[in-house]
Amino acid sequence: MTGTKRNLLISLISAAVLTAAAGSGILKTPDRWVQDTLFQHESVSSSDIIIVGIDEDALADLGPYNTWDRSVMASALERLAEDPDKRPAVVAIDTLYAGTSTPDGDARLARAAAELNVVTATVAEYGTSYVYSEEGMNIDHYSILGYEEPYEALRDVTIQGHINAMEDTDGIMRHALLYVEPSDADGNKEQVFSMAYMAASEFLKTKGEQAKYPDTNARGQFYVPMSAGPGRFYDGISLSELINGDVPADYYADKIVLIGPYATGLQDAYFTPIDRATQMFGVEFQANVIQSIIENNFKSELSDVPQLIALFAILALSMYLFLDTKMSTSTVCFIVFTVLALAGSFAAYQLGTVIHPLWIPAGLLIIYISTVIYYYIKAAAARQRVYNTFERYVAPSVVKEILKEGTESLGLGGKLTDIAVLFVDVRGFTTMSERLDPEKIVFILNKILTTTSSCIEKNNGTLDKFVGDATMAFWGAPFPQEDSVYLACRTALDIVNGCEEVSEALKNEIGEGFKVGVGVHYGPAVVGNIGSEKHMDYTAIGDTVNTSARLEANAPGSTVYISRVVADKLGDLAETKSLGSTVKLKGKADGFEVLELLSLREKEAE
Repeated sequence: MTGTKRNLLISLISAAVLTAAAGSGILKTPDRWVQDTLFQHESVSSSDIIIVGIDEDALADLGPYNTWDRSVMASALERLAEDPDKRPAVVAIDTLYAGTSTPDGDARLARAAAELNVVTATVAEYGTSYVYSEEGMNIDHYSILGYEEPYEALRDVTIQGHINAMEDTDGIMRHALLYVEPSDADGNKEQVFSMAYMAASEFLKTKGEQAKYPDTNARGQFYVPMSAGPGRFYDGISLSELINGDVPADYYADKIVLIGPYATGLQDAYFTPIDRATQMFGVEFQANVIQSIIENNFKSELSDVPQLIALFAILALSMYLFLDTKMSTSTVCFIVFTVLALAGSFAAYQLGTVIHPLWIPAGLLIIYISTVIYYYIKAAAARQRVYNTFERYVAPSVVKEILKEGTESLGLGGKLTDIAVLFVDVRGFTTMSERLDPEKIVFILNKILTTTSSCIEKNNGTLDKFVGDATMAFWGAPFPQEDSVYLACRTALDIVNGCEEVSEALKNEIGEGFKVGVGVHYGPAVVGNIGSEKHMDYTAIGDTVNTSARLEANAPGSTVYISRVVADKLGDLAETKSLGSTVKLKGKADGFEVLELLSLREKEAE
């Protein structure tokens, strides 16, 4: 399989897995948190909405809430209706008055409500029911088991709206329930809209407008864009202040007046997306919903199917791009794509559509991390291939340099570079091999080659090859070395000295000794992987290599021959003896000077 097809297959599979994960709901909770952070911000709360709180002051002035007679709320409504020219446009009471109480209190509250445009609360009781049909039994977890509404006298003179609230599964109130559908005595379902919708609808009627319906899900819920956080709608007007006449009529004239619990002990508070750390009282949430309806500020939640299709396409394309580009380019693309995804989510929200803002960034992050791991494994494998290849030829320190530079620096094929080339060969080895047993020959040869390769490695050389009893090495490749000539000559002398020691040991052990001749030359050569795709050698070719071999071929045992160019490179570091033109090298014209390297001073540490 080609690299392109492999990358395409990996991209499609990765995108499919991540898309399936997103569709499974695994990101549901963190995605909602991102939605809250990205979308929900305070704006200007409407001055047409007034909250009158049943707060701590009211409880202190009027006594515990459970001891109140309905004449308390009647007193508040009577105060609101006191000036016929400055009455509220609508009053919504966010507390339930089901069943009868004291006759006087019930009658008084109904009379006071009749003087105003009042929305009173109803409550549906949700639970689990079992529905039987021809297809079998179905379980309905959102079945209405009971329904409470105001007592008859109050119901007849008011408009009803339910005050049911449903938190999301993470305990955050992001949605409002537009309607409930309780069944009457005959089993017929009746659609009852929320108190917030009815209050907003009645308010808009006074202005000659009609409230629109937001898009809802299967349960009748719709997403609420919050305008104000906890405490921002409430100006501190207590119910007791209203009853005592401390609130001027101009404050609430022609506005929506919401009356509801505003004390912690009344247990009507929720966590909302605009502030997940501080609870918001239910009457404040009602105010946010009302403002959304009045301003026709609705948000539609896009279904998952088109988002999953888009997610798959984006992730597949991104994965393919990341696999096909450098790591630095992938990093830039990841950052840009993530920013664009978040910006696109915010722009869609501003245009009225709620989408999953975390799906694409989370998917991009996962495939980016995956490609980082892929690149790391790929680089590690390449480094290992380089190490496996060059550890046979090059000193460990040189291998480390190759790995630092990366495999690209090696190139494909060969490249022309200046190198110092060393050849070493055993004198009289052919004759020796004719009279010794094969086992002894192999033993001697391994000793010799071990010595030469150790000297080459010690001086950071590249071991090119063994040819029988001969060894070839070079310096200056695969990376340039400023002291390549010095290192080659130091190696030559080390080999001569090392082989003399090995020879003496062999004389004592098997009665055989040997001597080596060494040649060193410096100049341009083609260095690289030469051969076929399946079988290749990292080697050097050219006249410089041939000249080094000719020098070695003419060098007597325990002698190092070098060229004039090598001697000039060494300068006063070397003690040499010129042989003039007494040594004739095959293929070289007269005048090619050959020198014997006698010794080499140690270079001073830089």
